[in-house]
Amino acid sequence: MTINRRFLLVRRPNGAPVAADFSLIEAPLAPPPPGKFILRNHFASLDPAQRGWMSDEPSYMPPIPLGEPVRATTVGRVESSACPEYAPGDWVMGLNALEDFSLVTPGGFTAKVDVSKVASPSQFLSVFGAVGLTAYFGLLEAGQPQAGETVLVSGAAGGVGSVVGQIAKIKGCRTIGIAGGPAKCRRLLEEYHFDVAIDYRGKTLQQLSAAIAAAAPRGVNVIFENVGGDILDAGLQNLAMRARIVLCGLISEYNNAAGHVGARNVWQLIVKRATMHGFLIADYVPRFAEGAAQLGLWMAEGRLHVDEHIDVGLENAYAAFMKLFSGENQGKMVLKIAT
Repeated sequence: MTINRRFLLVRRPNGAPVAADFSLIEAPLAPPPPGKFILRNHFASLDPAQRGWMSDEPSYMPPIPLGEPVRATTVGRVESSACPEYAPGDWVMGLNALEDFSLVTPGGFTAKVDVSKVASPSQFLSVFGAVGLTAYFGLLEAGQPQAGETVLVSGAAGGVGSVVGQIAKIKGCRTIGIAGGPAKCRRLLEEYHFDVAIDYRGKTLQQLSAAIAAAAPRGVNVIFENVGGDILDAGLQNLAMRARIVLCGLISEYNNAAGHVGARNVWQLIVKRATMHGFLIADYVPRFAEGAAQLGLWMAEGRLHVDEHIDVGLENAYAAFMKLFSGENQGKMVLKIAT
């Protein structure tokens, strides 16, 4: 009998998740019922959004039920199938869970993928997955950058932020990236070709605001926000007239046991007649092929570089997930499940 390991959420985290909030169990794997198939997960995406799904709060997706595996986007191969559209051996990407095998009902985000066209199947979780597509549609559709404008990216060394900065450069913009630590700031300049890198560590709100002002004396036209907190407030103090803020994530707030802080300089939206746009990639599912094709072309031309940080083993899911919040990951965080 095949055994399925599953990484369960057993307790709602209070602040930063701890190991006791999760449990790795083994359970027998039953054959798929009619209309479903069993997917052997090879790679799983680890994302800050999963922290929000662990909380019992209203959101764009229901909370992960206690006792169920942590929800995750995965890519893998069909192990067995009772569904005519999916045959054993097919490679499939979809919203599943952190487990060796997932019972999948076709529909939603589930789709076959052609792994012969990529260097690694994991790229369907990075450049050709939610990371690359979030950067592509979030910047170009919500941010509407114009050549010659200044784009400020927080969390700029992360999976989404690094792609946003590179797309902004491709579109003729001046780019300022905010990241934590000298190593990440060097990567912004040397690998992702940002014009300016700002290290937020050790800076007060006013010092960070002053650093942005020095880099963008005429103000920032587009903010692509992944962090929130003081970093967002510092950006709001440096808006150009008619600026656009793309609110993609607030990672600094996800583990705050005291609750959300929120932006304190929202009044600058009035002063500068700026707009703030909440962004979710789910709104662009019908256009995924369009975005992936353009991202692939830029990669083939050598104009786009995407890093992946791959940890191995379902037993290391908790440690790998927490790297998203410590900043230890060097690029898109991916867990390799099948070895």
